[in-house]
Amino acid sequence: MLHIIECFHSFHSNRFYTFFQYWTGSFPLFSSSSLPNLPQVWYNKNMRIQQLHYIIKIVETGSMNEAAKQLFITQPSLSNAVRDLENEMGIEIFIRNPKGITLTRDGMEFLSYARQVVEQTQLLEERYKNPVAHRELFSVSSQHYAFVVNAFVSLLKKSDMEKYELFLRETRTWEIIDDVKNFRSEVGVLFLNSYNRDVLTKMLDDNHLLAHHLFTAQPHIFVSKTNPLAKKDKVKLADLEDFPYLSYDQGTHNSFYFSEEILSQEHHKKSIVVSDRATLFNLLIGLDGYTIATGILNSNLNGDNIVSIPLDIDDPIELVYIQHEKTSLSKMGERFIEYLLEEVQFDS
Repeated sequence: MLHIIECFHSFHSNRFYTFFQYWTGSFPLFSSSSLPNLPQVWYNKNMRIQQLHYIIKIVETGSMNEAAKQLFITQPSLSNAVRDLENEMGIEIFIRNPKGITLTRDGMEFLSYARQVVEQTQLLEERYKNPVAHRELFSVSSQHYAFVVNAFVSLLKKSDMEKYELFLRETRTWEIIDDVKNFRSEVGVLFLNSYNRDVLTKMLDDNHLLAHHLFTAQPHIFVSKTNPLAKKDKVKLADLEDFPYLSYDQGTHNSFYFSEEILSQEHHKKSIVVSDRATLFNLLIGLDGYTIATGILNSNLNGDNIVSIPLDIDDPIELVYIQHEKTSLSKMGERFIEYLLEEVQFDS
């Protein structure tokens, strides 16, 4: 979630803001010459938010008939409303077939905007129509770093909030970028190095995202304190050959450029892919595995069973936080970054 006020002040040149303006009927603030190249009908029809709810409900249920039941309208009325909407927009939202309905490519894009409009409208109503129910909102998406969790904990402990709805998503690299791009998260945390920098930087630029330096770390391995490597002051790549290499699953976007671990593009004789930090640490202990990371550990979260050892390789890891270029950090976002920097022991 974004800080809602800053979100809307910064969207004036964004296509989503135009979409929001159209569906909420607030285009009189602008002349048509100042709007993006959208169908002319967008400027002279004031359709209702309810129509967006119709589309979202159909996708959720996967059936016109079931959606109509849950919306308490007849199925023919819903079908006609969708066809009218498609005609007005000049696109086909759904493909109809005997087995049901599926979204077209245009429909997928329309759904993405529709969900954002509905969510932001609900947030506006909750914030201003019912001040008593006001909650602080903040969301961060991150690769799997304990120091991010610690900063999130500090944000909660040190902020005087009676009501809040906060999100911490430890997730895949591509999803971090997508979350910030689509305003699901205000801040994203990920790493850059010599291998992935060009690819990820271009992806950030293409998605109108800004990257800000947090700190630079030298590569370390995490291993169990009972691992034979734990006795070493420094390890070489050759020392790792007989131990299982643990890495995080990146789903369908599993290019090496999206990996959370450096050297993922190298061949590993033994390799295990996991989806969460707890499982990875359990396997570090149970199987004498290793993973490559920043070297920052926290005994409160990770316990005393995991140790960090420098890896003898010249490949610095730069941690960055990303934000959308159309937004400024909220006060909560600024505090989160402050606590994040307090958690790391590097002079960056």
